Amino acid sequence: MKNTDILVSGAGIAGPALAYWLRRAGFSVTVVERAPAPRPGGQTVDLRGAGRDVITRMGLMEQARALSVEQRGIETVDAAGRVTSRMSADAFGGEGIVSEIEILRGDLAGLLHEATLPGTEYLFDDTVTALHQDADGVDVVFERAAPRRFGLVVGADGLHSVVRGLAFGPEAECVRPLDLCTAWFTAPEETPLDGWFRMFNAPGGLVASVRPGRLPGETKAGLSFRTTGPVPCDRRDTAAQQDLVDRRFAGVGWQVPSLLRAMREASDFSFDTVGQVHLDGWSRGRVALLGDAGYCATPLSGLGTSLGLVGAYLLAGELAAARGDHRTAFAGYDRLMRPYVRKAQQLPPGGAAGFAPNSALGIRLRAASMRSMNRWPMRPLLAAQFAKAGDIALPGYDAAPAAT
Repeated sequence: MKNTDILVSGAGIAGPALAYWLRRAGFSVTVVERAPAPRPGGQTVDLRGAGRDVITRMGLMEQARALSVEQRGIETVDAAGRVTSRMSADAFGGEGIVSEIEILRGDLAGLLHEATLPGTEYLFDDTVTALHQDADGVDVVFERAAPRRFGLVVGADGLHSVVRGLAFGPEAECVRPLDLCTAWFTAPEETPLDGWFRMFNAPGGLVASVRPGRLPGETKAGLSFRTTGPVPCDRRDTAAQQDLVDRRFAGVGWQVPSLLRAMREASDFSFDTVGQVHLDGWSRGRVALLGDAGYCATPLSGLGTSLGLVGAYLLAGELAAARGDHRTAFAGYDRLMRPYVRKAQQLPPGGAAGFAPNSALGIRLRAASMRSMNRWPMRPLLAAQFAKAGDIALPGYDAAPAAT
């Protein structure tokens, strides 16, 4: 058995899922995470298609359902709060815009983290700062911990992956921006949502949204806007990010003024650009990428969670089947995963422009298309889009030799 010691960077969703399957196959796994502890809360993510199958194979579906947020579906509204379109959560067999199982990102990450214990080592409040490969392993330098040597390193550390930057090159060469930014945070419930994810569009490519949280009286809010060129603020400067959001949404109606106030008081504010990661290969020697670090499809796809869970299952399965031979395993992982990624990165009609139209006419047309989604000719087009989540046959790796 080769490469039995593996370092995984990132303790979100993909990283712990990979750790679970690697440990089950007998590998020794260390996970390093920049945050000081598993991150709670966050926005809701979808459990759909093949990602839901992976959670089922892990034996975690019952717990995931218990943690899920009850949502009836999605509504678009005008400035007066009147509903202009609606799609229920049971549309398209529970695989529509709002899926049958929606769970807070932090709740799913916590569930996966617990499933890896006690056999997985975690290095919280730390990150990788340097990687040096040779024929037999990877020497890893950490920001806080002492340097260590591993057989393999996997970057599961998101769109702005540190591991990808060290092993693959600058972010600008890997990420294709979609000229869209989003701020996420928790806000008090201003008016009863009755289980609906409510979305408001304003001219200028502005989108405000609120959806139910898991706790009474809280909502998960989003403020998105279109951009042209680089975003004029530091990704780590929260005050500058909030000032930018304030400027872009100044004078906008609906619940936006109260959301802007809640944004300033939120303890879980996050802000990021939206982009897709495109790479010809997801490995460089003994370093591989997983989830958003390797093939981010953006939140517009609704498939980020499925990509992370499925990628973790396949990468661990291929490593176990190849008895740790990374060349064979990484090639198999790429071969099985790439068609699934390619389809997932094909965004719904209009992409960012369809999500955040610039004009009042575009907003009206978007609402009209939402109203027609369950009718011909829109229904078959959308059915094909939503079916992508399950468009992969997961191998069975139970017979693969364990790394004992």
